[in-house]
Amino acid sequence: MNYVARDTLVPVNRALLHSTGVNGVYGRSAAFEQVVDGLAALISRHREGDAEILRFPPVINRAHIEKAGYLHSFPNLLGAVCCLHGDEAQIRGAVDRPAKDGGWTSALTATDLVLTPAACYHVYPLAAARGRVPAEGLIFDVACDCFRHEPSQDVDRLQSFRMREYVCIGSPQQASDFRDRWIKQGQQIADSLGLRSSIAPASDPFFGRAAKIMAGAQIEQALKFELLIAVRSSEQPTACMSFNCHRDHFGVKWNLRDATGALAHTACAAFGMDRLALALFSTYGTVLSRWPASVRDTLSL
Repeated sequence: MNYVARDTLVPVNRALLHSTGVNGVYGRSAAFEQVVDGLAALISRHREGDAEILRFPPVINRAHIEKAGYLHSFPNLLGAVCCLHGDEAQIRGAVDRPAKDGGWTSALTATDLVLTPAACYHVYPLAAARGRVPAEGLIFDVACDCFRHEPSQDVDRLQSFRMREYVCIGSPQQASDFRDRWIKQGQQIADSLGLRSSIAPASDPFFGRAAKIMAGAQIEQALKFELLIAVRSSEQPTACMSFNCHRDHFGVKWNLRDATGALAHTACAAFGMDRLALALFSTYGTVLSRWPASVRDTLSL
C-alpha cells in the first residue's frame, strides 16, 4: 500500500468534519464517530486483564497539573477554566463592558480547574491517595477529552481531541517492559487495520530556551517513541500513538512508592483516537461501505 497524497484530508474534512469557526475544533459526523467507536472497542480487546478502567471529564484539578510539572514544561499548551466572579452588579458590569474597554473577557479570573492535557494526569494523584503500589504493579485503562492550545489549519492537529491511554505504575523493570510490550501491540493494531506505520524516537514539545536540551535528553535516553502514519503526507507523517517511559518523574512528584519504600516508575501507551480515525479515512476514503471487508470486520462496522 502506498502512502497517501498530501491533499487526502481535504475531502475527509469536507465530508466528515464541521467547522466551528476555530482552527483545531470540529464537529464530527456519524460516520466519523462510528469509526472512533470501532477503534475504542478494538483497543479494549487488547486491554490487559488486570487493568482498572477509569473514564475522566475534560477538566482536571489545577493544583494537580501544577504539581505534576506540566505548567513549567508546557505553559503555552495549557488551557485554564476561567469564570466571572462577584455579585450580580459586578458580573452584569463585566458582561456589559464595551469591547474598547476590554469587553467581558477582561473580567475573567481563574478557577481551580484547567483543561486536561493528557488522560494519564488524572491517574497519579488517585494512585498516590491509595497508598503503596503493590508488588505486581498497577495498570489503568483511562480516557477523556483533552485540550492543548496549538491551533492549526491541519485537521490532524486538533486543539480538542480524544485520548485513550494504558498506564503502568510499578518497578523500573515493570514500567520498561510495559512500554516495550505496547510498542509491539500498537504496531499489531495498526497492522490489523491495514495501516502502514513506523516507530520512531520522539520528544515532547517542551517550552522555552531549555526545550532543545530537554528534547535531546528524552531522545538520547529513549524515553518516548511514536507510531507514525502518513495521514497528510509521507514527508510529514502524523503521530497516532505514543509510548512513553517517565522513569520516576511522577513517582517523585506524587511520592508513589512500593512496599519497600522505593520510588515507583511509570509508563503509558497513548492512542490519538481522532488521528487514528483520520488515518483510516485518508487511507480508505469517506464511504465506509467501500472499505476493505477485513478492516470493517476488525472495527465491527
